[in-house]
Amino acid sequence: MTKKGSMKPGKKNKAEEPELEPLCCCEYLDRNGEKNHVAACLCDCQDLDEGCDRWITCKSVQPETYERIMDTISDRLRIPWLRGARKVNISLLPPLFLLPVFLRVASWHFLLGVVVLTSLPVLALWYYYLTHRRKEQTLFFLSLGLFSLGYMYYVFLQEVVPRGRVGPTQLALLTCGLLLILLALCRAKKDPGYLRNPANDDRSLSGSQTEYLNRTGPEKPKGFPGADPAGGLNNRGPKDEPKGCPRTSAGSPATGKEDWCAKCRLVRPARAWHCRICGACVRRMDHHCVWINSCVGESNHQAFMLALLVFLLTSVYGITLTLDTICTDRSVFTALFYCPGVYANYSSALCFTCVWYSVIIMGGMAYIFLIQLINISYNVTEREVQQALRQKTGRRLLCGLIVDTGLPGW
Repeated sequence: MTKKGSMKPGKKNKAEEPELEPLCCCEYLDRNGEKNHVAACLCDCQDLDEGCDRWITCKSVQPETYERIMDTISDRLRIPWLRGARKVNISLLPPLFLLPVFLRVASWHFLLGVVVLTSLPVLALWYYYLTHRRKEQTLFFLSLGLFSLGYMYYVFLQEVVPRGRVGPTQLALLTCGLLLILLALCRAKKDPGYLRNPANDDRSLSGSQTEYLNRTGPEKPKGFPGADPAGGLNNRGPKDEPKGCPRTSAGSPATGKEDWCAKCRLVRPARAWHCRICGACVRRMDHHCVWINSCVGESNHQAFMLALLVFLLTSVYGITLTLDTICTDRSVFTALFYCPGVYANYSSALCFTCVWYSVIIMGGMAYIFLIQLINISYNVTEREVQQALRQKTGRRLLCGLIVDTGLPGW
């Protein structure tokens, strides 16, 4: 009797909660929780049909329709995988296809090169402000940076090395620089110093952030020598004091003020800030960098600076080797602006176009590196600089490169 009685509830529970059928490699659960198939990616898309009808009839399409179409495309763009098709982030794809096409088109003629190389930064800035205004995470710039490194290295191996002017030592040195960039980027992509609140089981953090914090535990304060973290986490919970009131640590000076983050439900130490893109508070937050799709904070600031430095040195070295190969009778600086006959050969034109593309990217990274060095020397973060400019408490010096924030660090 005991066995029968114990087995009946088991059968009842099994009947109440039927096991889900395993997904094949081409099936997936869509955003509505329904089972779908990769082969049906173009079926039953009412938003896309409505948008096409309006385009054909020359009628305006509402912005909400565009967003629904992009959501549908991103949800259905998947690749077959074991135990269900995997979703592909749509922002990863444009650089993989557009960058080689643009660079090869720019290699056809000098004027095409000027137009393409001028339009690429404009398009990148437009996309940046579009995503920054919406406070959305995007893998576009991370994909663009990594693919640019890989494609420049591929062109160097295919078009420059076979000419015989680059020795094995030079190639090994350039390869080591590329590997160091990737290692520094991997370190910079890790935890920038997320603040964790055990009371709410890290619900405010994303899945990857929570997984990293649970694996590593609380991290000791890091940063550049001389950087002032100005306080640590307060052990008091939100019930000890009224919500929204500024808090100070016991025994700390008045400059070590802490405040309450209503979104993360925790007490923030001084110089910590909540990133609306990452959805988490970061210790000594500097800024949210789209090139690594993460914040730059107390724990990854050094790795971020190292990645910038190694990238600049490796880029200068690669540009020098390339120009020395395709313009042998001129100095590097002269060949960058005047290299006659370079468009007579498509291989040389492609190398020259890639050189100028690298120069444009390197110029942007050099500006970021310079601003970071200035901020570190004055012991301020980029967020503190921007906040001082918005509140009109800071003043620009040296054409805006230096900003006097009025903080005690000055």
